[in-house]
Amino acid sequence: MGGPRLNANDLKEDASIILNGVKIGYSQNNPLVEIPRLEIFPGEIVAITGPSGVGKTTLIRTIAGMISPISGTVKVLGSTLPSRPPRGSIGYIPQRLGLVHHASVLHNVLLGARAGHSSPFSIFPSKKSRRSAIDSIDRMGLSEKMHEPVRRLSGGQQRRVATARTIAQSPEVFLADEFLSELDEQTLQNVQNQVIGFIRKKNATLILVEHDVSRANSIADRLLVIDDGRVNPFLSHPTALEVGK
Repeated sequence: MGGPRLNANDLKEDASIILNGVKIGYSQNNPLVEIPRLEIFPGEIVAITGPSGVGKTTLIRTIAGMISPISGTVKVLGSTLPSRPPRGSIGYIPQRLGLVHHASVLHNVLLGARAGHSSPFSIFPSKKSRRSAIDSIDRMGLSEKMHEPVRRLSGGQQRRVATARTIAQSPEVFLADEFLSELDEQTLQNVQNQVIGFIRKKNATLILVEHDVSRANSIADRLLVIDDGRVNPFLSHPTALEVGK
């Protein structure tokens, strides 16, 4: 499944993500989720799961800096939001993917590669950006589609483009919201293994939202199960499977 799981003894570095006294949602009096304290470490793969509507996407968007918490602090790579960590250090695959549909696969993936490898003042992508983009497209099995407009691709192929874009960016924190949906089993395994391999090699942090608890359990080092407005980050895998039923 892309490498051995981590355990507590492996997590010797400072946390890449720290949430402290955080409430998220849209009402101070009725938050979706309350998180007294949560630390996530480099090299760790964490899956957020739970029933529909409990705040999984809201939580990952808060970590991405797209939504401000109602209260508390969110620190990512040493920067307390809304201050931003270095450019390109956070990669995010939203549910709706955020692709440029009239542009080619290569153009879309270069957007990620440039964020991670090119100067923000550069008009053209660097050689490193282009190499990273082409390599990521190949990893996702899309080399033959490289110059096709994204709008001509299937939903599953578009998800692979979004994944290639984020891998090409080479972020330190990789956030993904249901990024494995719409994939057949063989493609899913390849995409999953490529992403996990990237995380292990770079010692990055992967946080994914996954409604399928069994799948989340097979991928993650740790599950965050949102249940009744609370996040339990210490559930064992068998316990999490029971909670997710």
